[in-house]
Amino acid sequence: MKMNTFIKAAVMGFAVTVTTAPAPVGAETLRVMRGSVSSALKVPMNRAVVVESDVPFTELSIANPGIADISTLSDRTMYVLGKVPGRTTLTLLGGDGRLITNVEVQVTPDVAEFKERLRQILPGEQIEVRTANDGIVLSGTVSSTARLDRALDLANRYAPDRVSNLMVVGGTQQVMLKVRFAEMSRSVSKQLSGGLISNATGGSVGLGSGALVPGTTIGSPGSTVLNLNSQASGQLALGVTVGGAEFSILMEALESKGIVRTLAEPNLIALSGQEATFLAGGEIPVPSPQDNGAISIEYKPFGVELKFTPRVVDSDIINLSLTASVSSIDPTQSAPVSDNLSATAFRRRETSTTVEMRDGESFAIAGLLQDDFRDLNSQVPWLGDIPVLGALFRSTNYQRNQSELVIIVTPHLVTPTRGEALALPTDRIRIPTENELFLNGRVAGKRLSGAAGEVARQDFSGSYGYVME
Repeated sequence: MKMNTFIKAAVMGFAVTVTTAPAPVGAETLRVMRGSVSSALKVPMNRAVVVESDVPFTELSIANPGIADISTLSDRTMYVLGKVPGRTTLTLLGGDGRLITNVEVQVTPDVAEFKERLRQILPGEQIEVRTANDGIVLSGTVSSTARLDRALDLANRYAPDRVSNLMVVGGTQQVMLKVRFAEMSRSVSKQLSGGLISNATGGSVGLGSGALVPGTTIGSPGSTVLNLNSQASGQLALGVTVGGAEFSILMEALESKGIVRTLAEPNLIALSGQEATFLAGGEIPVPSPQDNGAISIEYKPFGVELKFTPRVVDSDIINLSLTASVSSIDPTQSAPVSDNLSATAFRRRETSTTVEMRDGESFAIAGLLQDDFRDLNSQVPWLGDIPVLGALFRSTNYQRNQSELVIIVTPHLVTPTRGEALALPTDRIRIPTENELFLNGRVAGKRLSGAAGEVARQDFSGSYGYVME
Protein backbone atom coordinates (compact mmCIF):
# COMPACT_ATOMS: atom_id res chain seq x y z
CA MET A 1 0.00 0.00 0.00
CA LYS A 2 2.76 2.41 0.87
CA MET A 3 4.60 1.68 -2.39
CA ASN A 4 1.44 2.42 -4.37
CA THR A 5 1.08 5.67 -2.48
CA PHE A 6 4.62 6.75 -3.42
CA ILE A 7 4.07 5.83 -7.08
CA LYS A 8 0.85 7.84 -7.23
CA ALA A 9 2.55 10.85 -5.67
CA ALA A 10 5.43 10.66 -8.16
CA VAL A 11 3.05 10.41 -11.13
CA MET A 12 1.18 13.50 -10.00
CA GLY A 13 4.47 15.46 -10.05
CA PHE A 14 4.37 16.96 -6.56
CA ALA A 15 7.73 17.94 -5.07
CA VAL A 16 8.21 17.34 -1.37
CA THR A 17 10.03 19.22 1.41
CA VAL A 18 11.93 17.25 4.08
CA THR A 19 10.45 17.60 7.55
CA THR A 20 11.94 14.64 9.34
CA ALA A 21 14.12 11.77 8.13
CA PRO A 22 14.73 11.40 4.36
CA ALA A 23 12.17 9.36 2.42
CA PRO A 24 12.08 7.94 -1.12
CA VAL A 25 12.39 10.42 -3.98
CA GLY A 26 9.09 12.10 -4.92
CA ALA A 27 7.49 12.17 -1.45
CA GLU A 28 8.26 12.93 2.18
CA THR A 29 6.08 11.58 4.95
CA LEU A 30 4.92 12.76 8.34
CA ARG A 31 4.21 9.99 10.86
CA VAL A 32 1.01 10.42 12.82
CA MET A 33 0.90 8.48 16.12
CA ARG A 34 -2.26 7.93 18.08
CA GLY A 35 -3.14 11.24 19.67
CA SER A 36 -0.03 13.12 18.47
CA VAL A 37 2.22 13.84 15.49
CA SER A 38 5.96 13.45 15.18
CA SER A 39 6.42 17.15 14.22
CA ALA A 40 4.57 20.11 12.75
CA LEU A 41 3.70 19.74 9.11
CA LYS A 42 5.54 22.28 6.93
CA VAL A 43 4.41 22.37 3.33
CA PRO A 44 6.08 24.53 0.64
CA MET A 45 3.69 26.57 -1.43
CA ASN A 46 2.52 24.73 -4.58
CA ARG A 47 4.08 21.48 -3.35
CA ALA A 48 2.77 18.40 -1.54
CA VAL A 49 3.69 16.39 1.55
CA VAL A 50 2.55 12.79 2.18
CA VAL A 51 1.07 12.08 5.62
CA GLU A 52 0.87 8.53 7.04
CA SER A 53 -1.10 7.40 10.08
CA ASP A 54 -0.43 4.35 12.27
CA VAL A 55 -4.15 3.83 12.68
CA PRO A 56 -6.76 3.95 9.93
CA PHE A 57 -8.89 7.06 9.64
CA THR A 58 -12.33 7.45 8.13
CA GLU A 59 -12.68 11.21 7.86
CA LEU A 60 -10.35 14.18 7.10
CA SER A 61 -10.98 17.90 7.36
CA ILE A 62 -8.91 21.04 6.87
CA ALA A 63 -9.74 24.22 8.77
CA ASN A 64 -8.90 26.64 5.94
CA PRO A 65 -9.04 25.06 2.46
CA GLY A 66 -7.70 28.30 0.99
CA ILE A 67 -4.32 27.68 2.63
CA ALA A 68 -3.94 23.92 1.97
CA ASP A 69 -5.79 21.19 0.11
CA ILE A 70 -5.98 17.52 1.13
CA SER A 71 -6.61 14.27 -0.71
CA THR A 72 -6.72 10.64 0.57
CA LEU A 73 -4.64 7.92 -1.02
CA SER A 74 -5.71 5.11 1.36
CA ASP A 75 -7.26 4.70 4.81
CA ARG A 76 -3.83 5.41 6.33
CA THR A 77 -2.21 7.76 3.76
CA MET A 78 -3.01 11.21 2.41
CA TYR A 79 -1.15 14.11 0.84
CA VAL A 80 -1.40 17.79 1.67
CA LEU A 81 -0.92 20.44 -1.05
CA GLY A 82 0.21 23.93 -0.02
CA LYS A 83 -1.68 26.71 -1.77
CA VAL A 84 -0.88 30.06 -0.11
CA PRO A 85 1.38 30.94 2.85
CA GLY A 86 -0.35 30.64 6.20
CA ARG A 87 -1.27 28.30 9.07
CA THR A 88 -4.22 25.95 9.39
CA THR A 89 -5.25 22.69 11.13
CA LEU A 90 -5.71 19.20 9.68
CA THR A 91 -8.10 16.93 11.66
CA LEU A 92 -8.12 13.10 11.48
CA LEU A 93 -11.12 11.08 12.79
CA GLY A 94 -11.32 7.30 13.39
CA GLY A 95 -14.01 4.77 12.48
CA ASP A 96 -15.91 5.34 15.69
CA GLY A 97 -15.91 9.10 15.12
CA ARG A 98 -13.26 9.73 17.74
CA LEU A 99 -10.49 12.23 17.21
CA ILE A 100 -7.18 10.68 16.23
CA THR A 101 -5.16 13.92 16.17
CA ASN A 102 -4.96 17.52 15.00
CA VAL A 103 -2.02 18.31 12.73
CA GLU A 104 -0.72 21.87 12.48
CA VAL A 105 -0.14 22.67 8.82
CA GLN A 106 2.15 25.58 7.97
CA VAL A 107 2.40 26.59 4.32
CA THR A 108 5.58 28.58 3.65
CA PRO A 109 7.05 30.24 0.54
CA ASP A 110 9.13 28.00 -1.66
CA VAL A 111 12.58 29.06 -0.43
CA ALA A 112 14.35 26.26 -2.28
CA GLU A 113 13.72 27.90 -5.63
CA PHE A 114 14.39 31.32 -4.13
CA LYS A 115 17.79 30.19 -2.81
CA GLU A 116 18.70 28.83 -6.23
CA ARG A 117 17.77 32.10 -7.94
CA LEU A 118 19.66 34.05 -5.29
CA ARG A 119 22.85 32.08 -5.94
CA GLN A 120 22.49 32.68 -9.67
CA ILE A 121 21.86 36.42 -9.45
CA LEU A 122 24.19 37.24 -6.52
CA PRO A 123 27.01 34.69 -6.56
CA GLY A 124 29.45 34.87 -3.69
CA GLU A 125 27.16 36.77 -1.33
CA GLN A 126 26.78 35.26 2.16
CA ILE A 127 22.99 35.53 2.45
CA GLU A 128 21.01 33.17 4.69
CA VAL A 129 17.34 32.50 3.90
CA ARG A 130 14.78 31.36 6.46
CA THR A 131 11.02 31.26 6.69
CA ALA A 132 9.07 32.87 9.52
CA ASN A 133 5.32 32.43 9.71
CA ASP A 134 4.24 33.22 6.14
CA GLY A 135 7.25 35.34 5.19
CA ILE A 136 10.95 35.19 4.35
CA VAL A 137 13.78 36.31 6.62
CA LEU A 138 17.08 37.36 5.02
CA SER A 139 20.24 37.64 7.10
CA GLY A 140 23.98 37.71 6.54
CA THR A 141 26.44 40.19 5.04
CA VAL A 142 26.35 41.67 1.55
CA SER A 143 29.09 43.61 -0.15
CA SER A 144 27.09 46.68 -1.21
CA THR A 145 23.79 48.47 -0.89
CA ALA A 146 22.90 47.75 -4.50
CA ARG A 147 23.17 44.00 -3.94
CA LEU A 148 21.12 44.26 -0.79
CA ASP A 149 18.36 45.97 -2.79
CA ARG A 150 18.52 43.24 -5.45
CA ALA A 151 18.13 40.51 -2.83
CA LEU A 152 15.14 42.28 -1.27
CA ASP A 153 13.52 42.82 -4.66
CA LEU A 154 13.90 39.13 -5.52
CA ALA A 155 12.51 38.06 -2.13
CA ASN A 156 9.45 40.25 -2.65
CA ARG A 157 8.68 38.25 -5.78
CA TYR A 158 8.24 35.14 -3.64
CA ALA A 159 6.70 36.75 -0.54
CA PRO A 160 5.24 40.16 -1.40
CA ASP A 161 5.32 42.53 1.58
CA ARG A 162 6.39 39.68 3.86
CA VAL A 163 10.18 40.01 3.74
CA SER A 164 12.20 40.75 6.89
CA ASN A 165 15.62 42.25 6.22
CA LEU A 166 18.30 41.41 8.76
CA MET A 167 21.20 41.80 6.33
CA VAL A 168 24.09 44.17 6.92
CA VAL A 169 26.32 45.86 4.37
CA GLY A 170 29.99 45.03 4.70
CA GLY A 171 33.07 46.53 3.07
CA THR A 172 34.14 50.15 3.11
CA GLN A 173 31.19 52.48 3.63
CA GLN A 174 33.00 55.75 4.40
CA VAL A 175 33.68 58.25 1.66
CA MET A 176 36.16 61.10 1.65
CA LEU A 177 35.36 63.82 -0.85
CA LYS A 178 38.17 65.99 -2.15
CA VAL A 179 36.93 69.20 -3.77
CA ARG A 180 39.11 71.73 -5.58
CA PHE A 181 37.87 75.26 -6.19
CA ALA A 182 39.93 77.28 -8.66
CA GLU A 183 39.01 80.78 -9.78
CA MET A 184 40.93 83.33 -11.81
CA SER A 185 39.72 86.92 -12.23
CA ARG A 186 41.31 89.58 -14.40
CA SER A 187 40.28 93.18 -14.92
CA VAL A 188 41.56 95.80 -17.37
CA SER A 189 40.47 99.45 -17.36
CA LYS A 190 41.61 102.22 -19.70
CA GLN A 191 40.65 105.89 -19.84
CA LEU A 192 41.57 108.70 -22.21
CA SER A 193 40.33 112.27 -21.69
CA GLY A 194 41.22 115.73 -22.93
CA GLY A 195 40.33 119.35 -22.25
CA LEU A 196 41.07 122.90 -23.40
CA ILE A 197 41.04 126.07 -21.30
CA SER A 198 41.63 129.70 -22.14
CA ASN A 199 42.37 132.37 -19.53
CA ALA A 200 42.23 136.05 -20.42
CA THR A 201 42.10 139.33 -18.54
CA GLY A 202 38.37 139.48 -18.89
CA GLY A 203 37.67 135.92 -17.73
CA SER A 204 38.23 132.23 -18.44
CA VAL A 205 36.70 129.80 -20.90
CA GLY A 206 36.99 126.01 -20.56
CA LEU A 207 36.05 123.16 -22.87
CA GLY A 208 36.03 119.54 -21.76
CA SER A 209 34.50 117.54 -18.92
CA GLY A 210 36.60 118.96 -16.07
CA ALA A 211 35.78 121.59 -13.49
CA LEU A 212 36.85 125.19 -14.03
CA VAL A 213 38.38 127.00 -11.05
CA PRO A 214 38.92 130.68 -11.86
CA GLY A 215 42.26 132.16 -10.88
CA THR A 216 44.23 128.86 -11.01
CA THR A 217 46.46 127.43 -13.68
CA ILE A 218 47.23 123.89 -14.75
CA GLY A 219 50.27 122.63 -12.91
CA SER A 220 49.84 124.58 -9.70
CA PRO A 221 49.59 122.39 -6.57
CA GLY A 222 46.04 121.24 -5.91
CA SER A 223 44.76 122.53 -9.21
CA THR A 224 41.51 121.01 -10.45
CA VAL A 225 41.22 122.99 -13.66
CA LEU A 226 40.06 120.46 -16.25
CA ASN A 227 41.11 117.68 -13.88
CA LEU A 228 38.97 115.02 -15.53
CA ASN A 229 39.71 112.26 -13.01
CA SER A 230 40.77 112.92 -9.44
CA GLN A 231 42.38 109.46 -9.35
CA ALA A 232 44.30 109.95 -12.57
CA SER A 233 47.93 108.93 -12.55
CA GLY A 234 48.90 110.12 -16.03
CA GLN A 235 48.35 113.72 -17.16
CA LEU A 236 49.97 115.97 -19.75
CA ALA A 237 49.48 119.76 -19.60
CA LEU A 238 50.58 122.28 -22.26
CA GLY A 239 50.18 126.05 -21.99
CA VAL A 240 50.60 128.77 -24.63
CA THR A 241 50.43 132.55 -23.98
CA VAL A 242 49.48 134.86 -26.81
CA GLY A 243 49.42 138.49 -25.75
CA GLY A 244 47.05 138.79 -22.82
CA ALA A 245 45.46 135.36 -23.41
CA GLU A 246 46.63 131.99 -22.11
CA PHE A 247 45.65 128.71 -23.76
CA SER A 248 46.12 125.43 -21.86
CA ILE A 249 45.60 121.84 -23.02
CA LEU A 250 45.24 118.85 -20.67
CA MET A 251 45.59 115.24 -21.85
CA GLU A 252 44.84 112.49 -19.33
CA ALA A 253 45.40 108.76 -19.77
CA LEU A 254 44.79 106.03 -17.18
CA GLU A 255 45.26 102.27 -17.40
CA SER A 256 44.77 99.80 -14.56
CA LYS A 257 45.20 96.03 -14.51
CA GLY A 258 44.49 93.47 -11.84
CA ILE A 259 44.40 89.71 -11.39
CA VAL A 260 42.99 87.60 -8.58
CA ARG A 261 43.63 83.91 -7.93
CA THR A 262 41.38 81.98 -5.56
CA LEU A 263 42.09 78.35 -4.64
CA ALA A 264 40.54 76.13 -1.97
CA GLU A 265 40.80 72.36 -1.45
CA PRO A 266 38.44 71.19 1.31
CA ASN A 267 38.40 67.49 2.22
CA LEU A 268 35.38 66.01 3.99
CA ILE A 269 34.44 62.48 5.07
CA ALA A 270 30.98 60.99 5.64
CA LEU A 271 29.33 57.63 6.11
CA SER A 272 27.40 56.23 3.17
CA GLY A 273 23.92 57.74 3.16
CA GLN A 274 24.75 60.46 5.70
CA GLU A 275 25.09 64.19 4.96
CA ALA A 276 28.24 66.16 5.73
CA THR A 277 28.75 69.94 5.61
CA PHE A 278 31.84 72.15 5.50
CA LEU A 279 32.37 75.93 5.75
CA ALA A 280 35.68 77.75 5.51
CA GLY A 281 35.06 81.46 5.79
CA GLY A 282 32.96 83.34 8.29
CA GLU A 283 29.71 85.11 8.99
CA ILE A 284 28.90 88.77 8.53
CA PRO A 285 26.05 90.64 10.27
CA VAL A 286 23.39 91.82 7.84
CA PRO A 287 20.67 94.27 8.98
CA SER A 288 17.11 93.26 8.20
CA PRO A 289 14.06 95.56 8.66
CA GLN A 290 11.06 94.25 10.60
CA ASP A 291 7.35 95.03 10.24
CA ASN A 292 7.37 97.27 13.33
CA GLY A 293 10.18 99.42 11.93
CA ALA A 294 12.90 97.85 14.07
CA ILE A 295 16.16 96.57 12.61
CA SER A 296 17.28 93.02 13.39
CA ILE A 297 20.65 91.45 12.68
CA GLU A 298 21.04 88.24 10.72
CA TYR A 299 24.35 86.51 10.17
CA LYS A 300 25.14 85.59 6.60
CA PRO A 301 27.84 82.93 6.02
CA PHE A 302 30.40 83.44 3.30
CA GLY A 303 33.47 81.63 2.06
CA VAL A 304 33.84 78.08 0.74
CA GLU A 305 30.76 75.97 1.53
CA LEU A 306 30.35 72.28 0.83
CA LYS A 307 27.47 69.92 1.49
CA PHE A 308 27.30 66.37 0.15
CA THR A 309 25.65 62.99 0.73
CA PRO A 310 27.58 59.93 -0.53
CA ARG A 311 26.08 56.53 -1.25
CA VAL A 312 28.26 53.50 -1.94
CA VAL A 313 26.18 51.85 -4.64
CA ASP A 314 28.15 48.76 -5.62
CA SER A 315 31.73 47.79 -4.86
CA ASP A 316 33.67 51.00 -5.61
CA ILE A 317 30.86 52.93 -7.35
CA ILE A 318 29.89 56.05 -5.39
CA ASN A 319 26.78 58.17 -5.90
CA LEU A 320 27.19 61.79 -4.78
CA SER A 321 24.54 64.42 -4.13
CA LEU A 322 26.60 67.58 -3.89
CA THR A 323 26.12 71.29 -3.26
CA ALA A 324 29.24 73.48 -3.44
CA SER A 325 29.55 77.25 -3.39
CA VAL A 326 32.10 80.06 -3.16
CA SER A 327 30.93 83.43 -1.84
CA SER A 328 32.63 86.69 -0.93
CA ILE A 329 31.69 90.19 0.14
CA ASP A 330 31.20 92.65 -2.72
CA PRO A 331 32.01 96.16 -1.45
CA THR A 332 30.95 97.74 -4.76
CA GLN A 333 27.30 96.80 -4.29
CA SER A 334 24.89 97.48 -1.44
CA ALA A 335 21.16 97.57 -0.76
CA PRO A 336 19.50 100.36 1.28
CA VAL A 337 17.78 99.17 4.45
CA SER A 338 16.90 102.50 6.06
CA ASP A 339 17.84 106.19 5.74
CA ASN A 340 21.24 105.73 7.35
CA LEU A 341 21.79 102.02 6.89
CA SER A 342 22.59 99.75 3.96
CA ALA A 343 23.19 96.01 3.60
CA THR A 344 26.35 94.55 2.10
CA ALA A 345 26.10 92.61 -1.14
CA PHE A 346 27.68 89.23 -1.82
CA ARG A 347 29.19 87.57 -4.85
CA ARG A 348 28.23 83.89 -4.92
CA ARG A 349 29.01 81.02 -7.29
CA GLU A 350 27.09 77.85 -6.48
CA THR A 351 26.45 74.45 -8.02
CA SER A 352 24.14 71.62 -7.01
CA THR A 353 24.23 68.27 -8.78
CA THR A 354 24.21 64.48 -8.45
CA VAL A 355 26.95 62.42 -10.08
CA GLU A 356 28.15 58.83 -9.97
CA MET A 357 31.74 57.73 -10.28
CA ARG A 358 34.25 55.17 -9.08
CA ASP A 359 36.75 55.45 -6.26
CA GLY A 360 39.52 57.88 -7.22
CA GLU A 361 37.86 59.19 -10.39
CA SER A 362 37.29 62.92 -10.85
CA PHE A 363 34.60 65.11 -12.35
CA ALA A 364 34.71 68.80 -13.21
CA ILE A 365 31.15 69.33 -12.01
CA ALA A 366 31.02 73.07 -12.67
CA GLY A 367 32.74 75.61 -14.88
CA LEU A 368 32.15 79.32 -15.36
CA LEU A 369 33.58 81.54 -18.08
CA GLN A 370 32.46 85.14 -17.68
CA ASP A 371 33.62 88.03 -19.86
CA ASP A 372 32.13 91.48 -19.14
CA PHE A 373 32.96 94.34 -21.51
CA ARG A 374 31.94 97.98 -21.29
CA ASP A 375 33.07 101.13 -23.08
CA LEU A 376 31.82 104.71 -22.83
CA ASN A 377 32.55 107.63 -25.09
CA SER A 378 31.44 111.14 -24.04
CA GLN A 379 32.29 114.29 -26.03
CA VAL A 380 31.48 117.90 -26.69
CA PRO A 381 28.94 117.99 -29.53
CA TRP A 382 30.43 118.60 -32.98
CA LEU A 383 33.86 119.46 -31.62
CA GLY A 384 34.49 115.85 -30.60
CA ASP A 385 33.99 114.73 -34.21
CA ILE A 386 36.90 116.81 -35.52
CA PRO A 387 39.73 114.50 -36.64
CA VAL A 388 42.79 114.45 -34.33
CA LEU A 389 41.85 117.64 -32.47
CA GLY A 390 38.54 116.07 -31.51
CA ALA A 391 40.40 113.96 -28.91
CA LEU A 392 40.72 117.16 -26.82
CA PHE A 393 36.98 117.28 -26.51
CA ARG A 394 36.29 113.57 -25.82
CA SER A 395 36.42 111.30 -22.81
CA THR A 396 36.74 107.55 -23.49
CA ASN A 397 36.38 104.83 -20.87
CA TYR A 398 37.14 101.14 -21.56
CA GLN A 399 36.63 98.37 -18.98
CA ARG A 400 36.81 94.57 -19.26
CA ASN A 401 36.43 91.94 -16.54
CA GLN A 402 37.13 88.25 -17.12
CA SER A 403 36.49 85.42 -14.66
CA GLU A 404 36.95 81.66 -14.84
CA LEU A 405 35.80 79.17 -12.17
CA VAL A 406 36.24 75.37 -12.07
CA ILE A 407 35.06 72.95 -9.38
CA ILE A 408 36.54 69.43 -9.44
CA VAL A 409 35.43 66.62 -7.11
CA THR A 410 37.20 63.32 -6.36
CA PRO A 411 35.69 60.72 -4.00
CA HIS A 412 37.73 58.06 -2.16
CA LEU A 413 36.66 55.04 -0.14
CA VAL A 414 38.53 55.29 3.16
CA THR A 415 38.96 53.42 6.42
CA PRO A 416 40.23 54.68 9.79
CA THR A 417 43.92 54.55 10.62
CA ARG A 418 45.95 54.51 13.82
CA GLY A 419 46.18 57.81 15.65
CA GLU A 420 50.00 57.63 15.88
CA ALA A 421 50.23 57.92 12.11
CA LEU A 422 48.29 61.16 11.91
CA ALA A 423 50.09 64.43 11.26
CA LEU A 424 48.91 67.90 12.23
CA PRO A 425 50.15 71.28 11.01
CA THR A 426 51.09 72.14 14.60
CA ASP A 427 53.46 69.15 14.71
CA ARG A 428 55.89 71.02 12.47
CA ILE A 429 56.39 73.97 14.81
CA ARG A 430 57.55 74.12 18.42
CA ILE A 431 57.44 77.21 20.62
CA PRO A 432 60.98 78.66 20.89
CA THR A 433 62.80 78.98 24.15
CA GLU A 434 63.90 82.39 25.44
CA ASN A 435 67.49 81.78 24.30
CA GLU A 436 66.31 80.81 20.81
CA LEU A 437 64.04 83.84 20.58
CA PHE A 438 66.24 86.60 22.04
CA LEU A 439 69.77 85.36 21.29
CA ASN A 440 69.26 83.57 17.98
CA GLY A 441 66.17 85.42 16.74
CA ARG A 442 64.23 82.22 16.07
CA VAL A 443 60.46 82.48 16.03
CA ALA A 444 60.08 78.68 16.04
CA GLY A 445 61.99 76.05 17.98
CA LYS A 446 63.83 73.05 16.64
CA ARG A 447 61.82 70.26 15.17
CA LEU A 448 60.88 67.28 17.26
CA SER A 449 62.97 64.12 17.18
CA GLY A 450 61.94 60.48 17.15
CA ALA A 451 58.70 59.12 15.68
CA ALA A 452 56.84 62.39 16.24
CA GLY A 453 59.57 64.24 14.40
CA GLU A 454 59.33 61.88 11.43
CA VAL A 455 55.64 62.58 11.23
CA ALA A 456 56.26 66.31 11.61
CA ARG A 457 58.72 66.33 8.72
CA GLN A 458 56.02 65.18 6.31
CA ASP A 459 54.84 67.80 3.89
CA PHE A 460 51.28 68.87 3.20
CA SER A 461 50.97 66.75 0.06
CA GLY A 462 50.54 63.48 1.96
CA SER A 463 47.41 61.70 3.15
CA TYR A 464 46.02 62.81 6.49
CA GLY A 465 43.77 60.73 8.67
CA TYR A 466 42.57 58.17 6.14
CA VAL A 467 43.63 55.01 4.38
CA MET A 468 42.73 55.16 0.71
CA GLU A 469 42.07 51.89 -1.07
